Amino acid sequence: MSAISPMSSAPETDAGKSVGAAKLAEYARTKARRKRSERLIRSVLFLAACVSVFTTVGIVYVLLKESIAFFQAVPLWTFLTDTQWTPLFSDARFGIMVLLSGTITSSLVALLVAIPLGTIIAIYLSEFAGHKTRETLKPILELLSGVPTIIYGYFALLFVTPMLQRLFPELPSFNILSAGLVMGIMIIPYVSSLSEDAMRAVPMSLREGSYAMGGTRLQTALNVVFPAALSGIASAYILGISRAVGETMILAVAAGMQPNLTFNPMEPAATVTAYIVQVALGDLPHGSVGYQTIFAAGLTLMVITLCFNLAGHWLRRRFREVY
Repeated sequence: MSAISPMSSAPETDAGKSVGAAKLAEYARTKARRKRSERLIRSVLFLAACVSVFTTVGIVYVLLKESIAFFQAVPLWTFLTDTQWTPLFSDARFGIMVLLSGTITSSLVALLVAIPLGTIIAIYLSEFAGHKTRETLKPILELLSGVPTIIYGYFALLFVTPMLQRLFPELPSFNILSAGLVMGIMIIPYVSSLSEDAMRAVPMSLREGSYAMGGTRLQTALNVVFPAALSGIASAYILGISRAVGETMILAVAAGMQPNLTFNPMEPAATVTAYIVQVALGDLPHGSVGYQTIFAAGLTLMVITLCFNLAGHWLRRRFREVY
């Protein structure tokens, strides 16, 4: 074999160094491009997150601005304690409790339907239904949340109310009961879907431990899975409550929009959201006290919803399970 001279290996060494330097330069450029892309993506995601914050701040600003002008003309104590709501009459009265009574009553009727049925459906889908059954029923159930609420309103007025009048002949055509029942049906997907997701997130080891101790599937579902998923289920309940409190069109169509201070679901009543719709479609001049009532009512509704959300946050922290 012939020996390789040092003179012949020098060009090869220089060529290897050049290739290595080119690869390092290419790697540095690729890394720089990746960093720029990541910074761009983070900036876009940050701006997207800020949209919700800015929107919330804008809503609060508008409500506070108009509500402060309203409360300069109407004392806050009168707003909270008066038992009549006639802001559009010549003898104007501004008792928000009249609207809150209809909102609370309709929400309670809806929750009496949505929470039990939604929980039962969630337990069935999570613990008893097979894979094919669950994958078929859950999308069908969630279609209920996609139906326009105005359709639910006419369904309550033209179908549910006549059916209830067969049981209660004295029931008027416009009432809270039929609107609340249909609203509860509409809320079922929110409660059942989130509750089912929370229960399916419970580790299988807890179920297997219950089965090993001789527990049945029903006992395991009620005594093991449900308590373990209580934080998520409570969040589903809070979302259902917030959805019921903020519902508009079902109550505007089927509940009558008559401002009565009543907690009887078999009577017509007006809710906060229905009144806002009524005034927003009217001819009241901007800046008048009657027009500013919708902002005071909206601020009241927002405070109620905020209280429910804070309660849901506390429940999540209080009953959160760490696995």
